[in-house]
Amino acid sequence: MVVTADPALPPLNADEEVFVRAWGRAYLTLARSVDADMISEARLTLREYMVLMYLSEAPDRRLRMSELAAVSDLSLSGMTRIVGLLEGHGDVERVKCAEDGRGWNAVLTDAGLAHLKRAYPTHLASVRRHLFDHLEGFDVGCLARAMELIAGPAGCGPTVRVRVNRAGA
Repeated sequence: MVVTADPALPPLNADEEVFVRAWGRAYLTLARSVDADMISEARLTLREYMVLMYLSEAPDRRLRMSELAAVSDLSLSGMTRIVGLLEGHGDVERVKCAEDGRGWNAVLTDAGLAHLKRAYPTHLASVRRHLFDHLEGFDVGCLARAMELIAGPAGCGPTVRVRVNRAGA
């Protein structure tokens, strides 16, 4: 299959091309580095930490599983797996939704909140070391607004899954 660009779209200039390639590397490197720090020092993956963080900020430290999946940018099955792991460690409990009885809420336990508080210094140090130490002199507020425009609102829209059939294509 040959993919051609829309002739109305200008090609990337040299700075844009460098940015796109560097952004891809930076995104992967940052996520892997912070995840490695979290695992080795806090015994939590970065995703697990983020789930605990979102629950800690929610009213009554509880969120419907589908809402938690959306704000975490995970599929419901992916969130179920992570909550199951956290549940096994006593950090989270699953309880039936009182509103309709069909869905499930993830609830942050006292032990989970304590775990999050212990992990916070590791997360903070890692994010500072791997991200903000490299942004000295940049307008971080401006960068944050640009990232918000790119990402859109938290929990907005489904996670996109793309399947590529390479056989015979």
